[in-house]
Amino acid sequence: MLKKINPTSIVEPFNNAYHHVVVVPPNARLAYISGQIGLRPDGSLPTTVEEQADQAWSNVMEALKAVGMGSSDIVKVTAYLIEESEYGAFAAARQKYIGEARPASTALLVKQLISAEWRVEIDIVAAAE
Repeated sequence: MLKKINPTSIVEPFNNAYHHVVVVPPNARLAYISGQIGLRPDGSLPTTVEEQADQAWSNVMEALKAVGMGSSDIVKVTAYLIEESEYGAFAAARQKYIGEARPASTALLVKQLISAEWRVEIDIVAAAE
């Protein structure tokens, strides 16, 4: 079981959406999920950031499922976004897929992902016993 901590000596997490520290137990299985973008299984790309964020999270969940893990096993989320104004779409999709899991998290604004059409990319570290 993951141990999640918010030290009282650090400001509370933004919007209470994550934990500052997540401790992985000894002998846990680790999974590193490569950056997932909003491409559908057929290779098509949704046109809106909302759809891309939703598909990227769906892809994350499918990758976790493939190794017998789920949202409660997520240790760390790193998200790459193109525009600050698109964070809300990312956050809504995140809430839909991981709810109250609140793993350690970092969100970054970047100039561009590999394709100029991609709006969001998410990579994950997960652990399970």
